[in-house]
Amino acid sequence: MTDTDATATADLTPMPTDWRRALAVVAHPDDLEYGAAGAVAEWTAAGREVVYVLATRGEAGIDDLPPAESARIREAEQRASAAVVGVDTVEFLDHRDGVIEDGPALRRDIAAAIRRHRPELLITLNHHDTWGGRGWNTPDHRVVGRAVLDAAGDAGNRWLFPEQLADGALTPWGGTRWVAVSGSPAATHAQGIGDASLELAIASLAEHKAYIAALDGRPPADYARELHTRFAEAGAARFGGRRCVTFEVFPR
Repeated sequence: MTDTDATATADLTPMPTDWRRALAVVAHPDDLEYGAAGAVAEWTAAGREVVYVLATRGEAGIDDLPPAESARIREAEQRASAAVVGVDTVEFLDHRDGVIEDGPALRRDIAAAIRRHRPELLITLNHHDTWGGRGWNTPDHRVVGRAVLDAAGDAGNRWLFPEQLADGALTPWGGTRWVAVSGSPAATHAQGIGDASLELAIASLAEHKAYIAALDGRPPADYARELHTRFAEAGAARFGGRRCVTFEVFPR
């Protein structure tokens, strides 16, 4: 049995609650809506602050739309979907969709976002090679997820990307206490979600109307309901029978 296999059968630990600010950094519009949105709804309803940062505007994500038009539509859909779960701040780093490059430039931009928003909890999407089994993950997800894990440490080191600190607007931030990876096949923790948060997660994903229309023939709300209900129930056997959003948590 591998470490991942062992993790996949263990009970899930409740997500930490002793924090006030979270920053979610993912590759594309809709990445958070496909997993973490129900947890975000729980957190914002409890008075916690969550900010979204997207590495791209999703310009390569819709086959029958030119990149500039896709970026415009998907940015608007992302802002609308974030608002549904109580997220007011959505930022874009403008890396190229589909070909995000691993390296210092990406880590620099993520470290700047961490220094700017000073989160206790960082959230990202599955950085592993697969989703479990044989389902291969995309390059953008893998690259951004790993860069978030790295940038959590970069942000606290004043000798990394010191140009960000020159005018005093940003200062080092070593206060990130956890990185939580949504959609991981090696989940360790879960955030329970009630009926209200599940409905908000469904509505949040359904805001990605143009993207879903390119994927599935069903109305967006029907597509989102089937997916989020299935996801929320998938971890219940490891979380006392309660619907939940699962995360792989890396303590800092």
